[in-house]
Amino acid sequence: MDKVVSSASEAIAGITDGSSLAVGGFGLCGIPSVLIAELHRAGVTDLECVSNNCGVDDWGLGILLQGGAIRRMVSSYVGENKEFARQYLSGELEVELTPQGTLAEKMRAGGAGIAAFYTRTGVGTQIADGGLPWRYDADGAIAIASPAKEVRTFTRGDEEHEYVLEEAITTDFALVRAWKGDRHGNLVFRTSARNFNPLAAMAGRLTIAEVEHLVEPGEIDPDEVHLPGIYVQRVLPLTPEQAEDKRIERRTVRVSEEVK
Repeated sequence: MDKVVSSASEAIAGITDGSSLAVGGFGLCGIPSVLIAELHRAGVTDLECVSNNCGVDDWGLGILLQGGAIRRMVSSYVGENKEFARQYLSGELEVELTPQGTLAEKMRAGGAGIAAFYTRTGVGTQIADGGLPWRYDADGAIAIASPAKEVRTFTRGDEEHEYVLEEAITTDFALVRAWKGDRHGNLVFRTSARNFNPLAAMAGRLTIAEVEHLVEPGEIDPDEVHLPGIYVQRVLPLTPEQAEDKRIERRTVRVSEEVK
């Protein structure tokens, strides 16, 4: 039951070229930065990553992107990363843009054993009709476009609406970051760092969690557990320095009266 590993290299063991990864975080909040850095150091490449976004140019998944380690991204947001946009538009990177709520539910469904679900999100758009550019060629033409999805009409009460079928997501591995975790893999996320982390953890067939505070089993009140240890296979305790190494994606400050 003790799932603690002693090093980042041990934590990512088995992640090889061509693996698919679900990665927690939103922007730079709650990202598994230590595990990502170790993947970069190990030189793993040809990755397919499922994550809300792709970090920034020099932090988070942006580090792997800069090194050409990511082949395909399934994301809902591509802002704040110029290299992401450059690779996508030049045909170096395949990108499946997915509405944010749909992406969250696709990962949750994968972890819950649900093969697919219907949603109204995307009906009447290229999300449902197909034609979204997944990959461009070197000349800027669409090399790979999204396929059309099944759309059905359902009646709810007195109203009929169309719904698009979305398939669940499962990945080879998942990388997440938690504020607190025990040796059995039970995790607690702090405030907004909870974001996509529990969902990404559910989607991975083998989930690796880096935790800022490691505690013994029984020290976390069961009612406080955000993600039960059944979804987590490896726990990497961070050093205080690693836990404190966090970036602010966009710093906004007010000009003081003295400067004025």
